[in-house]
Amino acid sequence: MLPTQSPVIDVRTIEPRERHVQIFGRLDALRAGEALQIVNDHDPVPLRHQIESRTPGQFQWAYLQSGPDQWRVLISKLDMPENDGEHECCSGGACGG
Repeated sequence: MLPTQSPVIDVRTIEPRERHVQIFGRLDALRAGEALQIVNDHDPVPLRHQIESRTPGQFQWAYLQSGPDQWRVLISKLDMPENDGEHECCSGGACGG
């Protein structure tokens, strides 16, 4: 998906305590292959770490612009294998199947 086709969240216009709530709400709604652009006045590295710890391997992070006054990041949802961890209960033979 091209960056110009992705929805944009300018976090500079959002109350600081609401920023990550709104971003994660939008990220959770993305389907595989869709993306979201974030615009900020500083490098959003803490957001990147939070995304990676919350949903490891599910999103790709790409800088479209890196300062000095504005950062633009494209966050894309990756296609995940469907059976990844689906039958964890069976790992010890507990399912009987």
